[in-house]
Amino acid sequence: MGGRFGISELVLILAIALVIFGPSKLPSIGRSIGEAIGEFKSHANKITDEMKLDDQDEKKKES
Repeated sequence: MGGRFGISELVLILAIALVIFGPSKLPSIGRSIGEAIGEFKSHANKITDEMKLDDQDEKKKES
């Protein structure tokens, strides 16, 4: 169990989602999940950039 999904697992998850939510709701759910992942990535990148700037500022102060 390496935490990775294979093709059969993804098909099973999609089939269960199709049964639960129906075909009309799946595109909006997918879009919402995609937007949430995009926001998470942008915030994570912003935090990483801020930490790099803080490290650079500390190095300048030490010099």
